[in-house]
Amino acid sequence: MKILRKAISSSNFWPVLIVIIFAILAGRSLIFQQGYFNMHDDLQMMRQLEMEKCFLDGQIPCRWVPDMGYGFGFPLFNFYPPLPYLIGEIFRILGFSFVMTIKLVFALSIIVSGITMYLLAKEFFGRIGAILSAAFYIWAPYHAVDVYVRGAMNEAWALAWFPLIFWTTYRLIKEKKNLTKWIIALSLSWSALFTSHNLMVLIFAPVFAGWVLLLLWQEKKWRLIPQFVLSGILAFGLAAFFTLPVLLEKNLVQVDTLVVGYYEYTAHFATLKQMFISRFWGYGPSVWGTEDGMPFQIGHLHWGLSLVAGSIILAIIFRKRKKAFTKLAKTPFLLPGLYLFAVGWFSAFMAHSRSTPIWQMLPPLKFVQFPWRFLTITTFAFSFLAGAVVALIKNKKSLFLVAAGLVLAVLVLNWHYFRPEKGRMGPLTDEEKFSGAAWELQQTAGIYDYLPKAAKEAPKGPQTVLAEIMQGEGEISKAKQGTYWAKFNIKVKSPQARVRINIFDFPNWKISIDDRKVEPFVAEDERWGRMYIEVPQGEHLVYLQLYNTFPRTLGNLISLITWAGLLTYSWWRKQIG
Repeated sequence: MKILRKAISSSNFWPVLIVIIFAILAGRSLIFQQGYFNMHDDLQMMRQLEMEKCFLDGQIPCRWVPDMGYGFGFPLFNFYPPLPYLIGEIFRILGFSFVMTIKLVFALSIIVSGITMYLLAKEFFGRIGAILSAAFYIWAPYHAVDVYVRGAMNEAWALAWFPLIFWTTYRLIKEKKNLTKWIIALSLSWSALFTSHNLMVLIFAPVFAGWVLLLLWQEKKWRLIPQFVLSGILAFGLAAFFTLPVLLEKNLVQVDTLVVGYYEYTAHFATLKQMFISRFWGYGPSVWGTEDGMPFQIGHLHWGLSLVAGSIILAIIFRKRKKAFTKLAKTPFLLPGLYLFAVGWFSAFMAHSRSTPIWQMLPPLKFVQFPWRFLTITTFAFSFLAGAVVALIKNKKSLFLVAAGLVLAVLVLNWHYFRPEKGRMGPLTDEEKFSGAAWELQQTAGIYDYLPKAAKEAPKGPQTVLAEIMQGEGEISKAKQGTYWAKFNIKVKSPQARVRINIFDFPNWKISIDDRKVEPFVAEDERWGRMYIEVPQGEHLVYLQLYNTFPRTLGNLISLITWAGLLTYSWWRKQIG
């Protein structure tokens, strides 16, 4: 935070303020317009509600949520990145409704992405060029798709961290003293991406690796490799509470459902026309073929200026031996710009069906699901390159006029993309979203994403009672359920009763009957993966609680130690001045 405050202070204050204004304009419907809007991933309010229930129930970090999975519970945040919803809790604490909280978190992601792109681009293009890059990043068509069409909260926040990771990497390599603060800054940036979007980590990691190698080679600072290793260890430690269970416990849920049927990547390549020519804008789904209801525009100005910037860079490099270009050849953005030019166009290629052989050679890529997700990298790279177009203009008046003209052009061309679907934003209260048919829809949506292995199929109906007697005679009373625990009283009249607990079986649910531990099981005829226990005759209290497995405990411990160490170090540095 201190680094960011320093970076946007004094001479950077007004440029950053301009960037924020651009971002507010892009998020105007979210900030100033009443009501809520339709989106593909209409689970944002539900996830925020579940995160809040975990906090109020003392389940920190949140892993199991009680209302999803048709009310049978779900290991949502054991696998789904939690950071955007942790940010959302800040707005909830400030008193905002769930409706407004989600809109503000989306709007904040746009603002942060603009600021981080400014910080990165300023290192290479100066303040005017950085404002241009930030404006292009904010107003990229795919950015509007993420927020207003898909409602992809986590991916929108991933876009905010890409420039921050590149910037902190650059500062770490360029810094001549006090490297520690940049090691920490880079680790915090990466931990933010780890806890924002799993798949973006998969896509972005090779791009980051190339960036690091390029800068180390350019600056001749291979001695900094240990610092990058340390930063990576810190980043993993900070996010271990989440990343470790994701890596080690994915076999506990039906991950195969994430890559078959609709989610098979072969059905979701974008065409050249969709990416480079079409101005179509829609709010429908991605489908097989070319009749998609959603757009995949890179943006005419974005790809056009990338070609201009690439041509300028190549011209300088190829003619650098001539006297007139000797000075320009030392321009710091040449190789980084060329690298991002290549990365941007290669990422666009990865979104096209011609890249199928690469997808087939790299099986983990299938979990990306939608090849057009690579447009996040293209958007990042081409937006950065926009600043290069004005970086070599020496006349300040011309520099300002060209940059202002390009900013105005991108706003005018893409203005109508940054709003909800016309006529589909209406008044909505928290109570309306969390009741009736809307509530039931949110309970069932995404049920196959992380369905526990115990379930042979998804439930066909909601949880109506916490527990019920399947064999024997008796009565159940005083049933109560939290986010990661439940309890009920039972009076068994027969010699024994088989009780079904309407919660998915998942490691490490532990059940006790009057403080006596019993082992839950899944009946042979059970299709929905619910837990069963045998209860003896008499009156009993049944209590069950989800405990951490070894990976969850280890992840929590690593994160706790890492965060404690980082905060202690920061406090110590402050004390010694």
